[in-house]
Amino acid sequence: MWNGQSIATVAVLLCIIPLVPAVATTPQYQIFDIGVVEVGDEASQGEGVSHGGIAVGQSLRTGGSQAFTWTVIGGLVPLPNLPSRSFAVSNSANDKGTVVGTAATTFFGSDRLPVIWQNGVVSQLPLPPGETLGDANSVNASMVAVGSVDAGSSQRGVIYSGSTATVITQTTANGSYFLTAFGINDSGRIVGQGIDPTNAARNVGIVYDIGQSAAFEVGALSGMNGALAFGVSNTGYVVGSSMLNQGPGLPFIWSDLGGIVAIPLATGTSEGSARAVNSAGWVVGTDSSAFAIPFVYDGTTTYRLADLLPPNSDWDLSMNTSSSADGISDGGIIVGTGVHNGEIHAYAMVPVAPTPTPAPTPSPTPTATATPTATSTPTAAPRITPTPRPRPTSRPRS
Repeated sequence: MWNGQSIATVAVLLCIIPLVPAVATTPQYQIFDIGVVEVGDEASQGEGVSHGGIAVGQSLRTGGSQAFTWTVIGGLVPLPNLPSRSFAVSNSANDKGTVVGTAATTFFGSDRLPVIWQNGVVSQLPLPPGETLGDANSVNASMVAVGSVDAGSSQRGVIYSGSTATVITQTTANGSYFLTAFGINDSGRIVGQGIDPTNAARNVGIVYDIGQSAAFEVGALSGMNGALAFGVSNTGYVVGSSMLNQGPGLPFIWSDLGGIVAIPLATGTSEGSARAVNSAGWVVGTDSSAFAIPFVYDGTTTYRLADLLPPNSDWDLSMNTSSSADGISDGGIIVGTGVHNGEIHAYAMVPVAPTPTPAPTPSPTPTATATPTATSTPTAAPRITPTPRPRPTSRPRS
């Protein structure tokens, strides 16, 4: 079994693959089936990927789930469950191989606790005094993690650092506060869902830079009044979904210089959400209509991931309600969930050709060197019923 040092080494190797000049062309990918931890597991879900390419997620079975990491070189590595918590999911990893997530007694997050895996060993992250519930959604290079504690109207965003857990008390100018923190970058920019005390029906896309005295909002797209902020890059981009109150949303990207900008919807969809962004401003997320449509946005064009699959891949990323794209590395590796030969599995899509670089931050994209999983003659795309995902939602936990 690989330890944290080995995983970190893989991430470094992925980062130093020779770079090639970016060209304006449709991106191309190999797709890897991340698979399941144990034979007989019912499904797996990809939850994210580190800057250097360490994917994380969970493998589901009757009566439990197990967290894992995955890399192109090392494959899938299972992570141990916390005693007394048979359901676990890894939500985020840094390039040192540190992983954070949530352990619970049910798939839906009952009795949830924030956990951290270091060198293959799991332990609970500390909770603030008096708190008994929590989760960890993201971790940065300094091993500072963020998430939330408590539930319902008492839920609050939290920072886990060393042996302490601190509720985020900084508010925006109108008093909006963190309900939960979804992401943190290496410079300490935290993003998440906020609550407006003057209008509890309105979602607030909230941002806080550690060390500052106040938080701020990303604003809203035209015709909307709020947002949810799900992802943040090391260059400060913020992505998420903007909506009217807590209704259906539209994907956006926000920057300090440009403010909030709409991401074009994928063809044939009417709503969506951006979930992750890399340092070059490439964005992934999931749009929807009758089906879930994972997408990648390169700063100019929104591509349906289903249209970028290699021939005869046997993957369905367009004709079910289980598919998603939840993470993108700085090297362009996309991680999410899809349907492979009728089974719901986590995937990793790895670039195999130079991809276009969006303004305002040009950055070349590395070329993958690994061999993809074998493909066979395509079968009819099945319709899969939704699989619950224990991810933070736009509502407080009950």
